[in-house]
Amino acid sequence: MRAFTLDDYPVPLPPGHRFPMEKYALTLEACLHEGLFTADRLAPAPLAPDAVLLRAHTPAYVTAATTGTLSAPEIRRLGFPWTPALITRCRASVGGTLAAAEAALEDGVAANLAGGTHHAKAGEAEGFCVFNDVACAALELLARGAVSRVAVVDLDVHQGNGTAAILGGHPAVFTLSLHGEKNFPFHKPPSTLDVGLPDGCDDATYLRALDKALPQVMAFEPELVFYIAGADPLKGDSLGRLGLSLHGLAERDRRVMRACRAQGAKVALSMGGGYYKPIHPTVAAHIGTFRVAREVWG
Repeated sequence: MRAFTLDDYPVPLPPGHRFPMEKYALTLEACLHEGLFTADRLAPAPLAPDAVLLRAHTPAYVTAATTGTLSAPEIRRLGFPWTPALITRCRASVGGTLAAAEAALEDGVAANLAGGTHHAKAGEAEGFCVFNDVACAALELLARGAVSRVAVVDLDVHQGNGTAAILGGHPAVFTLSLHGEKNFPFHKPPSTLDVGLPDGCDDATYLRALDKALPQVMAFEPELVFYIAGADPLKGDSLGRLGLSLHGLAERDRRVMRACRAQGAKVALSMGGGYYKPIHPTVAAHIGTFRVAREVWG
């Protein structure tokens, strides 16, 4: 399985910042140790050019974001201090998801060892998301004619409001979001299919909801599925509020990837959120996703 990494694009954050940037390096290290990835199948994520960012974002927003002229309220909604290093990393996040999608079309499955920045809207940063990697990559591949139908299966604990706002109504895209109904964001633009789950939702309840939703995605007959495999539905996640176990998350991943493979859809993986304190259960959940990918795709 090919994978694209962002380790070449560090972003120093202020001491005590609540975003767990260290989870990416820890996940990669553990996956290498377990043999889920080999060094010859890893590559630094390429930096997405403006032309790709502009597939999903307005020119004015791309200019403001890349030149550091976002307003103070916009920076507060983002949740990160603006730096040139942040923009470089965010370009790499988009480039990594696009590269993973291109690799998946050849190999069946591939991964961006970051990504899932689903709160970024066409003209607005939000919730640690500057550019919407999945929306940019999906619209780029559709514009090229590389695919004719794509789906987004967003299983982060937070609804993919930016993805829904950007891709909503696009006839070639199906967007599914399973999320905590009472969790952030508080305004949830409609996805093609939204499934809101109650606080404390356990494995069985979650998997029943997923089993009802996946056939609707597969009936759309996507050639490529962007799967945002968030670790934040895990019980005890500091921003989650759901109650899944590591076993439940692995079974979630297994059902998604088996459904995609049975349908003939290729899968581009993105990590999505995960905010456990300390971070190790989140890392274990992300490793579980890549372990299941290897299991299903061989």
